Amino acid sequence: MMHWIIMPVILPAMLAPLIGFVMRHDITLARVASVVGTVVLLAIAIGLTAMAADGETHVYRLGDWPAPFGIVLVLDRLSALMVLLTSALALMVLIHAIATGWDARGRHFHALFQFQLMGICGAFLTGDVFNLFVFFEVLLIASYGLMIHSGGRDRMRAGLQYVVMNLAGSTLFLFALGTVYGATGTLNIADLAVRIPEIPADEAALVRVAAMLLLIVFAVKAALFPVQFWLPATYANAPAPVAALFAIMTKVGAYAILRIHTTAFGPGIPGTEGLAGTWLFPAAIVTIALGAFGVLGARRLMPLIAFSVVGSMGTLMVAIAVFTPAASAAALYYMIHSTFAAACLFLIADLVVTRRGSDSLSAVPATVQNGLFAALFFAAAIAMVGMPPLSGFLGKLLLLDALRDPDLMVWAWSAILVGSLLTIVGFARAGSMLFWKSTATPAPETGAPVSEDGAMAQATPAQIAPTMALLAALAGLAIFAGPIFTYLEDTSAQLFDRAGYVAAVLTPGEES
Repeated sequence: MMHWIIMPVILPAMLAPLIGFVMRHDITLARVASVVGTVVLLAIAIGLTAMAADGETHVYRLGDWPAPFGIVLVLDRLSALMVLLTSALALMVLIHAIATGWDARGRHFHALFQFQLMGICGAFLTGDVFNLFVFFEVLLIASYGLMIHSGGRDRMRAGLQYVVMNLAGSTLFLFALGTVYGATGTLNIADLAVRIPEIPADEAALVRVAAMLLLIVFAVKAALFPVQFWLPATYANAPAPVAALFAIMTKVGAYAILRIHTTAFGPGIPGTEGLAGTWLFPAAIVTIALGAFGVLGARRLMPLIAFSVVGSMGTLMVAIAVFTPAASAAALYYMIHSTFAAACLFLIADLVVTRRGSDSLSAVPATVQNGLFAALFFAAAIAMVGMPPLSGFLGKLLLLDALRDPDLMVWAWSAILVGSLLTIVGFARAGSMLFWKSTATPAPETGAPVSEDGAMAQATPAQIAPTMALLAALAGLAIFAGPIFTYLEDTSAQLFDRAGYVAAVLTPGEES
């Protein structure tokens, strides 16, 4: 039996309580266990990606119960890709948190971190909507704790807003699940793909309500207009390594829209065809605008990066809203890029803000390693805004190429290009204030203050390594764009192969 498919869920689920109850008073032991577990998770993710590369849909049936009666996990190219992206990002974030000492500011960082990975990986692998809700709750509960890690009034206030917003989303998710089950009698994604087309279009009103409720829930997770307002305050006030890990959180919402509204409610299904795209596309356009103007008007570094995440999600959702294989392949490339770029910016911001003492975009005396931090910041900013030679340029080029439909082209191209221009201006202004004008600001006569924790000390190689690794990943995405995009085209084609997905999940097989 193939048990590797469930390992990305089981491994962090077993490791988290072990760290929380046994190692919480020994930070060194907790660090070792967390790093080893994350490295093993990355190795498993690489193996699952290699397994899924054959184009088959692999199914894990818990208790050997056949779908749709039992719980199933489904591994295809898309779910394997997302698990790999999560585990690679998690390792970089974890190394940064340990190297900078963020993990030592609370006893339960590593336990919550592992629970977070369990929820994210489970959400990518699950084969039914109810368990998607369960894994959403797992990752959200863990994220609540990580959000307020190390405390602080502003952090607690932003955490409360985050909790309230996501509790409202979870409540709506339950309503959506009840509506889906009432209309179809199932919550298995493959079974939904079979039953929904059998409902006549003139009798599918309840199905359309369910589809819209789910779309709203996933839009909340993806920070899409008009429910994007929770993200800037949350990401700007979260500990920087946590904000970097949260770069994958919004992608969970995007993945859910892509998976469920393609397979169950997507193209070719009477009654719901085109429903999601009709609402997603204008919402994504407005989200791009909000993100761009937020970057342009930001007066602090962390909110500036947070608003750039909002804009990148709008750019991503513009392509997803089209629901075609070509646009989805471009969206997947941009999804990988934007995840690494956002995380890289948050980690760089942590190094800079720690030494400046504030994230205010104002001229203060230059910090140690000002030139190094400037180079890292502008490299990550170039990637984020979509300028050559890094992957952001190719990602946006692929999106523009996929959005050449005359009905979409004017709005999509204008939003992406104008949004990119405003974002470039915002990052250029921030970078010049942080690194260029600071060199012309004289230091106090008493010398630069050195805090007890060594805030003005030079960054160690271990602190810089995760940022460099993320920049290397962005460069690798650009250098190997050809083979990577070919794989993503195959991934998109498999996603739109509804019949293949249904046959793999609902037909009893040997994998269990």
